[in-house]
Amino acid sequence: MTQLPESVHLIGAGGMHMSAIGQLLLERGVRVTGSDLRPSKFTHELEARGARVFEGHDASNVAEVELVVTTAAASDDNPEIAEARRRGIPVILRAEMVGRLTAEKRVIAVAGAHGKTTTSSLIAFILREAGRDPMYLLGGESIDLGGHAAWGAGDLCVVEADEYKRAFHEYRPEVAVITNVEPDHLDYYGTAEAYHEAFVEFARKVRPGGLLLACWDDPGARAVSEAVEDAGIREETYGIDGTRFWQATDITAGVEGVRFTLRRAGAPMGELHMPVPGDHFVRNATAAAAVCLGLGVDFAAIRDAMARFRGARRRFEAVGEAGGVIVMDDYAHHPTEVRATIAAARGRFAGRRLIGVYQPHTYSRISYLWDDWTRCWEGLDELVVLETYAAREQPLPGRSAKDLAEAITSPAARYAADFDDAARQAAALAQPGDVIFTIGAGDVTEVGPKIVELLR
Repeated sequence: MTQLPESVHLIGAGGMHMSAIGQLLLERGVRVTGSDLRPSKFTHELEARGARVFEGHDASNVAEVELVVTTAAASDDNPEIAEARRRGIPVILRAEMVGRLTAEKRVIAVAGAHGKTTTSSLIAFILREAGRDPMYLLGGESIDLGGHAAWGAGDLCVVEADEYKRAFHEYRPEVAVITNVEPDHLDYYGTAEAYHEAFVEFARKVRPGGLLLACWDDPGARAVSEAVEDAGIREETYGIDGTRFWQATDITAGVEGVRFTLRRAGAPMGELHMPVPGDHFVRNATAAAAVCLGLGVDFAAIRDAMARFRGARRRFEAVGEAGGVIVMDDYAHHPTEVRATIAAARGRFAGRRLIGVYQPHTYSRISYLWDDWTRCWEGLDELVVLETYAAREQPLPGRSAKDLAEAITSPAARYAADFDDAARQAAALAQPGDVIFTIGAGDVTEVGPKIVELLR
């Protein structure tokens, strides 16, 4: 790897990806400072590891650093970016830093609109359990790995390849996985065609002779795979439907999770068991098994690790139980993800009433997927729509959380102005035997514990 600077400052240090960079730099002995608008779990963890993290952004924070790494969410008028440039201190984006950190590793990059955190976490977990000690940078916290980043002594690196602002174009993977390609981040890309082309370019970044593993069940991933057939790389497909190079068959689901037979070119490799339910998890597990088998991991090691895999935090995660009501949490923030979560919940909790507490994530995502957002909730018995997690955005007329609640008819939805209101409404709706899911990519996680406390 190219020589690391002695000191690095991270703008947006409390973000999942930025804090992962901070952790890796600290592991390599680099002096790390950072800043964010407010303290968080991740800033506290960085400080516990030896970093100094400032609350708020100020020019003085970059007075004595060699390199500034910034989140894509920060604008050029950020005082720390402006001061660094005035002083001649290099400023690079988060993805470029990840590219530098992984330059001498054999990179497995997992991309897709959905499923990349679970798939990359499972690959890293299998590799670790098989003794390969991989480096990993994940976009969510792995329950099994105990975090979202580690340097690892092995030659492999598993990275969750985020497509936002084309971040994944900084990587040159030996293996690239594309779980699906369904238009998202259209506030940046503008059109579905531009989003698709970004994935095509990512696929062309695979090193010569490397592998592109695409989910053939997904039309978007299939279209990307077909677009790069002349790229000089190996291509394999995976999925459930039809005949695939890697295929999951004989799928059975129950309270213990899901079991399926993994087939390679039609030949059975053996049975695998995942403690988490849902066809989307089966596809993720099929991709992870295919990657690890291709890297020389024994099937038995894959089977044993997969049977113990609990997943990433906020992916079908149990929060608590009180008054005969189970409270779960899920990160779903796209209509396709919501449908998959509800289908998995119907499989795991058959015969129970399901109540959803959903927090919309950004006004733009709600706006460009409006029709889907009004129709993706079938399978729930009750739904509470919480005020929108705005992130960096301003409200859009007619696209508020209250507007969305009024537009959803199956089931009829209720609006909640804040966390306490949402928790009260959900607890009041719940009956013994029900299951409540908090859903969304924002801070809706704070609602679940409030519901459990009320039910007690």
